[in-house]
Amino acid sequence: MPQDLTAELAAAAAVLATATDVTLLAHVNPDADALGSALALGLALHRRGVAVRVSFGAPADVPETLRGLDVAGLLVPAGDIPAAPPVLVALDAGSVGRLGPLGNRVAATIEAGGEVVVLDHHVSNPGFGTVNVVDDRAEATALVVLRLLDVMGVEVDEPIARCVYAGLVTDTRSFRHASAATHLVAARLIDAGVDAEAVARPLMDSHPFGYLNMLASVLSRATLDREAAGGLGLVHAVVTLEDSEGLRPEEVESVVDLIRTAQEAEVAAVLKELRPSTWSVSLRSVSEVDVREVAQLLGGGGHRHAAGFTAKGPAEQVLTDLVEALARS
Repeated sequence: MPQDLTAELAAAAAVLATATDVTLLAHVNPDADALGSALALGLALHRRGVAVRVSFGAPADVPETLRGLDVAGLLVPAGDIPAAPPVLVALDAGSVGRLGPLGNRVAATIEAGGEVVVLDHHVSNPGFGTVNVVDDRAEATALVVLRLLDVMGVEVDEPIARCVYAGLVTDTRSFRHASAATHLVAARLIDAGVDAEAVARPLMDSHPFGYLNMLASVLSRATLDREAAGGLGLVHAVVTLEDSEGLRPEEVESVVDLIRTAQEAEVAAVLKELRPSTWSVSLRSVSEVDVREVAQLLGGGGHRHAAGFTAKGPAEQVLTDLVEALARS
């Protein structure tokens, strides 16, 4: 059951009802839930005549698979974001740090007397806004945004529904982690005109040929540590800059979904090299291990079965630190 956020949703709707200029920020390296949520709400506000800008701190380019969601041209470069927007909405960011170089806009907006609305579903979110709508029972931030749109009386037509569906289908792993209520939401979105296959295929099932070569190299080096995680097992792989050369971030992000299929391991980890000796680490678990706790020990966060952190140094040291954190969690 979703949390009772009646008061919080009403407060967020009240802020947006009178806003004439709204900046919406997704987390760095935005996924379909972060950017789809931002664009769904942004499109609703844009139609009302609000000046809307949607952005994220890094990387510089919009993920290719998500560009089709921006039907109104609301996405702008990070450099175009005001130092202190009058109304700032942070979406799918479990902390200010997840906004990357745009995180300083939160304090600046509050100090200037503006409003910061946080829309999220991460249990670790401390509530860093002036209005916080955080439902840690929701499978995706897109569900929180949909609830807000309903409170605002917005008609959820196909373009908005498509943005919400993109976040929902990806964060639930094609509804494998979705409640009955969330399946009903998906039905509502499809009734609004969403072509489920057309949305899901480019996000999850379409890659350039070079992706196959990258997988062949990375998977050949995958390692199974049966003793890790208290004997429950850890499978891990490393994607170097050389492996990912010429590929989109989407291809690299998808590797963990293959690594996690190893039935001998409760936990899966993929180290993705962002810059020389700088890594973004994705963690997944099947049922017993709370990888959010593990990620927090290493400076990151996330959800019980899907989390991550960043680290610097040799890959071998990052893996050693991970194994130690698994033993402590």
